Amino acid sequence: MGLDGLAGLLIAALGGAAVGIERQRSSQVIVNGRRFAGIRTFTLFGTLAGLSGWLISMGQPLPAALLIAGAAALAVIAYAASVKHDLDGTTHVAALVVLGAGLCAGLHHWQLASGLFAATTLLLAEKSRLHAAVERMSDEGIRAGIRFGVMALIVLPLLPEGPYGPWGGVRPRELWMLVLVFSGLSFVGYLARYLVGAGKGYVLAGFLGGLVSSTNVALTFARLSRAEQAMAGPLALGVLAASTLMFLRILAASALLNFSMTADLALLFVLPVLAGTAMVLFGLRQQPSGTEPPTLANPLELAAAIQMALVFQLVLFGVHWVKQAWGGAGLVLSGTILGLTDVDALTFSMARAGQDAAVRALAVRATAVGALSNTLLKCAVVLALASPGLRWRAAGGLLVMAALLGVGLLVR
Repeated sequence: MGLDGLAGLLIAALGGAAVGIERQRSSQVIVNGRRFAGIRTFTLFGTLAGLSGWLISMGQPLPAALLIAGAAALAVIAYAASVKHDLDGTTHVAALVVLGAGLCAGLHHWQLASGLFAATTLLLAEKSRLHAAVERMSDEGIRAGIRFGVMALIVLPLLPEGPYGPWGGVRPRELWMLVLVFSGLSFVGYLARYLVGAGKGYVLAGFLGGLVSSTNVALTFARLSRAEQAMAGPLALGVLAASTLMFLRILAASALLNFSMTADLALLFVLPVLAGTAMVLFGLRQQPSGTEPPTLANPLELAAAIQMALVFQLVLFGVHWVKQAWGGAGLVLSGTILGLTDVDALTFSMARAGQDAAVRALAVRATAVGALSNTLLKCAVVLALASPGLRWRAAGGLLVMAALLGVGLLVR
């Protein structure tokens, strides 16, 4: 067995041990004074699955299948023996997941295996919190989750790629993905409020949404503030959290794509990031804890999400027209345009341009100008669409970050 095989076996064993520790510490069904599985059994399950994966990679699928089938049969027999005392089969299903994750580790799919082990352990450890959240969730929230699953898993794959039509065309699947992002942000905020409370749930949702698109967070939360005016403070903090994370996303992506630009970008971004972080932390301290969130009539906000996706398509038409009219007028103009639509495209294109040392400084400036235009766009969105309570809080914070970035650009 080579180093890869040993690494896979180690990941499988440690992952099984992690699940086993959680299962042994939690309350389990005891039949005739015995538990089905604890740390030892789960560690052995993980090791056995990792060994099976290694056997498959070595061209020995039959003994691997026998080992996996035998372990799975043990879990099934144990559940059949315990079902007379308790219908809960969580531990037995966890054993099957450990077998699957361990098999992935043995087949050298280490990231997938580690993710499965971590997610399974977290899911088991957070049992009481998850059960409490589900108990508090309304029927409308559950129906919204089912609708979102249909939108993502059934409707999205059926839509064509495109493009269709002039001015860059319409891409139906891409537009529907925007609808999913917009409505998904509303639903994540809805869930987060039940998990961490009304004062902090939208901040968490904004932070998570900032990993995808801070502009989408600003659009969604601005519209949402009109329906939930009492939540203007948390929604504003969510917008600021997403906008702060945007700068960190650009820095991380630039470091991966073109590390030579990172130091200069960090100098330009440090003040906006510090200001945004300070505003969010200060705002969180002012939020009341333990407040029950009001019930939402429509957690998905689907109609608003479709409207925003259509507006985004119109913006894309406008950007395409500007590019045709101005052509290659320079990196800074391109950065400004890209910042209005797609920060990830901005970062990628400028990092690629900055590989030429002669234009590296200009590429850094164009990236910063794009981030500035994106921040000002979010400010305009908030001023135009948000409720009065959100408007002055979020727009004021965004203007502070934009001003600090603008000063950095002028100084440098």
